[in-house]
Amino acid sequence: MPSPLRVAVVCSSNQNRSMEAHSILSKRGFSVRSFGTGTHVKLPGPAPDKPNVYDFRTTYGQMYNDLLKKDKELYTQNGILHMLDRNKRIKPRPERFQNCKDPFDLILTCEERVYDQVVEDLNSREQETCQPVHVINVDIQDNDEEATLGAFLICELCQCIQQTEDMENELDELLQEFEEKSGRAFLHTVCFY
Repeated sequence: MPSPLRVAVVCSSNQNRSMEAHSILSKRGFSVRSFGTGTHVKLPGPAPDKPNVYDFRTTYGQMYNDLLKKDKELYTQNGILHMLDRNKRIKPRPERFQNCKDPFDLILTCEERVYDQVVEDLNSREQETCQPVHVINVDIQDNDEEATLGAFLICELCQCIQQTEDMENELDELLQEFEEKSGRAFLHTVCFY
């Protein structure tokens, strides 16, 4: 039995897409952590140009209570309170990828900008062990429904990768199959720790 893959899922604010995938992957027994790459955590506000902005040190519980006070009806209706409630059951607060020095075998990002930030961060670090990490981008729109579909796709991908005999050589072919099946294009690169 191969040792379980160490998986990281990354979006911008570590709220919706990465947390949905974190939830599903951990239920399936993966060793998974989730992150955001933004400088701040942003959640939708009363208008598109008025997001709620938090520091990464703010807990999901604190965000929940803050929005509950601001406008319970709005944030119940748009699903933000429900999402924060789920998040705080998974871990206490969002985490920023750039602050994590733990190694992973596989890092999945949810949009191209986040993928670029992850790759840039990994390439700027001093290489110590030369252990490879595969970074794969799966474009997922930042809404409820797409986050769920994207999380299942990520989970299926991780399950297939876990079953490969030789990840280094089989991954490109596997991603090509997934692209054809899902109609999505995946970006893929290898970085080293």
